[in-house]
Amino acid sequence: MTDVVPLRRNARFQLLWIGSAVSELGSELTRLAMPLLVLALTGSPGLAGVVAGARTVASLVVQMPAGVWVDRWDRRRTLVTAQGLQAVVSALLTALVVSGDVQVWQFVALAVLDGLCAAFIVPVQDTAIRGVVPPSQLHSAYAQEEARTHAAGLIGPPLGGLLYGLGRAVPFVVDTVTFLAATLFYALAKVPRRPADEQRDVGEERRPIRRGMRREVAEAVAWLLRRPGLREVTAAVMVLNLLGGAFLIPLIVLVGERGGDARVTGTVLAGLGVGGLAGALLSGRVSRLLPPGKLLVAVVAVFGAALAATALPWGAWWPMIPLVFITLSTPALNVVLNVVIARMVPEAMLGRMGAVLNMGGTALKPLGPVLGGAMAAALGGAAALVVLGGLLGLTAAVAALSPHLRRFTGEPAAASPA
Repeated sequence: MTDVVPLRRNARFQLLWIGSAVSELGSELTRLAMPLLVLALTGSPGLAGVVAGARTVASLVVQMPAGVWVDRWDRRRTLVTAQGLQAVVSALLTALVVSGDVQVWQFVALAVLDGLCAAFIVPVQDTAIRGVVPPSQLHSAYAQEEARTHAAGLIGPPLGGLLYGLGRAVPFVVDTVTFLAATLFYALAKVPRRPADEQRDVGEERRPIRRGMRREVAEAVAWLLRRPGLREVTAAVMVLNLLGGAFLIPLIVLVGERGGDARVTGTVLAGLGVGGLAGALLSGRVSRLLPPGKLLVAVVAVFGAALAATALPWGAWWPMIPLVFITLSTPALNVVLNVVIARMVPEAMLGRMGAVLNMGGTALKPLGPVLGGAMAAALGGAAALVVLGGLLGLTAAVAALSPHLRRFTGEPAAASPA
């Protein structure tokens, strides 16, 4: 019997993780820098929301075919190519900012291209983890992934604010460098090109059976619909992503209304990283307290209460404290749901099943930044945050009424027959 290599010595996973980490850091830099730049150029929170939403719309539109193509194509080549193209898009954006002759439609166009690249990167990363990590280490692997995300959230916003203060183009230059580095690490990771069940015994790759795209998507949707509990989780996450994705611009407006500059805003947003990093480290303990369904209800309720609390009139720095509590509660849920999906979904279906779940979970997400920007423009930052928090509380109450969601454990044996 072959001993399982400790996760820290799994070179392919660690290279994949490092590539994701540097890419995530670059994205976090521009997550703050982009709305700051659009606000500086236009003075409109609504337009800042449109630019942020455009990326999500593009990713959402192509997400389903991307999931099917990821299951069909060479996954290693797809990951490296998509990340390389994302670096090119970032370089073009940098050139526009440096030139000083940049318009909002150009931001929108490049955001769309960036979202198209991300639509391929995310499902390949998800399938790659299952391909390079044994089932017994999935929870540890996803906890490390979650820690990466929140570490980037901790470092990225304040660093992005600092770099933006040095020059409007500086965060975008650094973003381009991180994407180039991620491309190199992904190439070195050598993620599996195909699922294990699509290889011949002699090691020769065989051509996968090709069905129509609609049929392959329908197969994945049917699989989801036959899983009570997972359906309801997807619906609840859909609303959570809509409302949770709407708070960034109202928060930026709120800090600005209280006299905070770009550096203060970046530091406040670092609260998301502080809580998320701590939450990722505690995810193992938290995930044992409640089954996935009940954990989801609890996380949505905490998110709503903390978001409303950011509006308390205690200065520009105060929102950092409730932001810590928002992401302190979410990593355990993310880790648990990722492990559930990795264990329940057949490997050859991971790309399109991930696309179906992401589509369900993010179908309303593009409206989040637009909704947040519109609410901030109409109500002001504080009132918009209170309304969003109240709506999240209502979502938690409605979700708690679902018996399928309350009983959902994520165990494969509980799934209906295929």
